[in-house]
Amino acid sequence: MSAPAALHPPAAVLEPRPTQVAMEGDEMVLSMGPQHPSTHGVLRIVLKTDGEVVKEAIPHLGYLHRCFEKHAENLTYGQVIPFTDRMDYLASMNQNFSFVVAVERLMGIQPSEREEYIRVIMAELNRIASHLVSFGTYGLDIGAVTPFLYAFRERELILDIFEAASGARLLYNYMRIGGVMRDLTPQMLDKVREFVEYFEPKIDEYNELLSFNRIFIERTASVGVLSAEQAIAYGVTGPNLRGSGVQFDIRRGDPYSIYDRFEFDIPVGQGLHGTVGDCWDRYYVRILEMRESVKILRQALAQIPAGELARRPKTVKPPKGEIYSRTESPRGELGFYVISDGTTNPLRVKARSPCFTAMSVFDELARGAMISDVIAIIGSIDIVLGEIDR
Repeated sequence: MSAPAALHPPAAVLEPRPTQVAMEGDEMVLSMGPQHPSTHGVLRIVLKTDGEVVKEAIPHLGYLHRCFEKHAENLTYGQVIPFTDRMDYLASMNQNFSFVVAVERLMGIQPSEREEYIRVIMAELNRIASHLVSFGTYGLDIGAVTPFLYAFRERELILDIFEAASGARLLYNYMRIGGVMRDLTPQMLDKVREFVEYFEPKIDEYNELLSFNRIFIERTASVGVLSAEQAIAYGVTGPNLRGSGVQFDIRRGDPYSIYDRFEFDIPVGQGLHGTVGDCWDRYYVRILEMRESVKILRQALAQIPAGELARRPKTVKPPKGEIYSRTESPRGELGFYVISDGTTNPLRVKARSPCFTAMSVFDELARGAMISDVIAIIGSIDIVLGEIDR
C-alpha cells in the first residue's frame, strides 16, 4: 500500500540544504560553522571571499537560543537568577550580580556592607577566571597550545574557591536579591589571599609566553582594527571598547555596589605593536585588566568588615515600575531592563548583551582581512554565544 500523499510533499516545498562552499560569479561563499573549533560557541559565519580576502562576513545567530527573557516572565525574581548563570557561563557571578543589583534598585533595598565586599570579591575573581579562558583559548585558536594549559591551571584555583562558597564550579546561583547565598569563612578568605599572592607574578609569565611572542604579534597586530568612532557607533563596550583607546569602565564611570571605594586603573589600547584598536590591543587590555582585578581584590580583602549577613526578604515583590541597571561584566556593559507589575513575577526582563553588540561590528572588522585572520578577529572580541542568543 502506498504511503499517504502528505508524506511526499511536492519538490517545491523541500528547501535545499545550504552547501559549505558555493560560487557567486567571481566570489566564493564559504560557510564557517556552526560547529567550528574556533568560533567560541555555536556560531555560523557566511564569508564572501575573493580568493583569500574576505569581502563580507555575515554572522548567523540563534543556534543556542535559550528563551531567557520569556522564561523570566514565568518565574519569580529569585528563580530568574539561575537562568542568568547560563547566559555568559564563563562569568556566572557577574551575571548574577547584574540582575540582583537591578532588582534591588527597583525595590530600594541594600545588602549589608560585608555582602557588598563579598560580591566584589566574587565578581573580580570571576573576571580573572573569564579573562584566563579568553587568554588560553585565543592562543589555542592561533596555534599556541601551552598558554591554554597555563590559563586553566590558574583558573582551577578560582573554581575551587567558588565551589567552596556555592557548591558549583561553573553555574553558581550565588548572588541573592538582598545579599549572597552564604558567608565566606575565614578559611575561604585566606584561600583568596593565597591565590592573589600566587597569581600576580603569573601575569608576567603570560606576557613572556604569548603577549610578546613574535608569531602571535604578527598574527594579531594591525588585524581587525576597530576605531574608537566605530566602537561607539556600534555600542561596543568593555575590553573591546577600551582596546580602541576609549577609557570607559562602568565601575568607574557609573559606579554600582561599592566600586567607588577602590583605586584601580582603566587600561586602554595604545597600538604598542600595530594600530590602536587591533586584535593585539583587545587581547592585551584583558591581560592588564587581570592585574587591576588583583588590585581590587587586595583592597577588598583588606577592607572587608566583620559581621552578620543581612536578613534577605522572604518574598521579592517590587512595586510597580521599571528600571534599567548596568554593570561591568568581563565582556562589557551587561544591562537588565526590568518591568514590575507589582507581583512576584517580573512582567518583562530584557537583557543587554555586550557580546551581541560586539558581534554586530564583526563584518566591519573582517572586511579586507584574510580568511585565516577571521579566526584571530573572533577570538579577540571574546564572545560567548549563550549570552548572544540568550
